[in-house]
Amino acid sequence: MVKEFARAKINLTLDILGKRADGYHEVEMIMQTLELADIVEIEMADEIILKISGNDSLPNDEKNLAFRAVLEVQKFCNKNFGVEINLVKKIPSAAGLAGGSSDAAAVIRGLNILYDLNLSVAEMLEIGAKIGSDVPFCIIGGTCLASGRGEKLTRLNDLDIFDVVLIKPRGEISTAWAYQTYDEKPAAIHPPNAEIVKLLAEKNYSAAFQKFSNVLEPVAIKKIPAIETYKKFLIDSGAKVAMMSGSGPTVFAFIDNFDAEKFSGDAQIFITKIFQKVI
Repeated sequence: MVKEFARAKINLTLDILGKRADGYHEVEMIMQTLELADIVEIEMADEIILKISGNDSLPNDEKNLAFRAVLEVQKFCNKNFGVEINLVKKIPSAAGLAGGSSDAAAVIRGLNILYDLNLSVAEMLEIGAKIGSDVPFCIIGGTCLASGRGEKLTRLNDLDIFDVVLIKPRGEISTAWAYQTYDEKPAAIHPPNAEIVKLLAEKNYSAAFQKFSNVLEPVAIKKIPAIETYKKFLIDSGAKVAMMSGSGPTVFAFIDNFDAEKFSGDAQIFITKIFQKVI
């Protein structure tokens, strides 16, 4: 049996540069892995079996990215093998934390070990890009600048190990809906990613935090106003920075000595940390 951790991610920045000819959006974003993780255990079997605990609403067939990851690895390697996947969900779904993408990434890494496939990191990233835009990042983790549709990665210097608080409001936001709504009124102000990368490399965090932004945040707040409420709560609680991750609705904050008992909102709350690298 092989055990992998499928770690959540947050977006320190998210910018949309325009619509591509293939229907995707051209993006540029800085992403960061967290300690919060689903647990993925895989072992050899005669067929593909996906067992999920911790979230009864998720499909256990080709609609699940973890299942699809097996199919894509089979296709890439031209091999027909079975596998039993036991997936223990800890990351909330439809939260802007790449839970599904990270599960797929963990399956790719795990299959490479379980069946001695000898896939290089570049080959795993190629497989991951066929499954979803966030999967390549979730394969390697750490701190990265992502471009293209999210699959082109530049490894950045590791961040310090900050404590991170996540608050996921009630309600879900479809990524497709968020991007479509954004297209109707694109942002006038965009995150200065090149400048932020430089500041992070210098560990000038106070300056970098002031420039973090996510162009999808105003779109999401119109649908789920609690995003703004929880951002304010976290800032008032002493957060160095607080903003929405991905297409939302989860709000993250870098905050020391957070007292979870102070929180009384109708939302899920998680206390975690920065995780520097996966591979």
